[in-house]
Amino acid sequence: MSDISALWQLAASAETAWLAELCQDDGYTGFLPSGVPDAAWVLHAMYEHERGPGTVSHHQTYQAALADGTIEPMVVGGIDVDATPGLVATGGGLGWAEHPGSGWRRLRWAELARRVGEPVVAEGLLPSYRSAPDGRAADGSWPAGIEPPTEGSLDRESWYRLIQILQAYSSAGPDTRCLAYYNPWVMGALDFDNRHVLTGRLGDAVALYGLDDPDFSPSNLWPQDRTWIVGTDYDLWGAKVVGPTELIDALVDDTEIEAVRLPWAS
Repeated sequence: MSDISALWQLAASAETAWLAELCQDDGYTGFLPSGVPDAAWVLHAMYEHERGPGTVSHHQTYQAALADGTIEPMVVGGIDVDATPGLVATGGGLGWAEHPGSGWRRLRWAELARRVGEPVVAEGLLPSYRSAPDGRAADGSWPAGIEPPTEGSLDRESWYRLIQILQAYSSAGPDTRCLAYYNPWVMGALDFDNRHVLTGRLGDAVALYGLDDPDFSPSNLWPQDRTWIVGTDYDLWGAKVVGPTELIDALVDDTEIEAVRLPWAS
């Protein structure tokens, strides 16, 4: 942890016990409560270059970099992972993401869905690479002109905006005391018996982006009065927000983040 400890301090692992009971789950990839009274999914951001997706894929770019020595092969336990037959580098990754900078724009799931003639999220599935509108190239990778969402974490811009909206529907606004849980996978230590929990002000939740480790948004964030819960699963491309209908309406109607109700995933 960085010096952000001045804003967020360690709390007892037992603070997650109510979530484990509520979800009937161990929370190893994050807790996803049922959508009572209401719920929406904040979709992790993807970006497209102003020149369009292009005809070269992330996999082709990656293979070219391996060939010319720009990057080294990924070797795990003495095994060259990149030499695995059928393995495709798709782009994207894990953890925090942010706007790539000049020449790039936000590509909303709804826009890509219209382009390819598919639903924003495939019915019956949670937001992930399996259910997002299929903008992939012929080799199964994403075009190099599109940065797909990352798994397990909201992007910085969506996180900041979500915190702003949550403040408006919290008892003490930015001074609302909150708890943040990080699952063992994002902590890297895989200590399944010691859940990592922080406590701090909701108004200081934007600073969680500044943590050196973990490089993820919290798996769960909730106020002490438990009026709402944010859940981000390690394997998904969306964060579930459960709370009062007024809050969920505000998320779905917001023009900065992209949030949808998924009746089958509430």
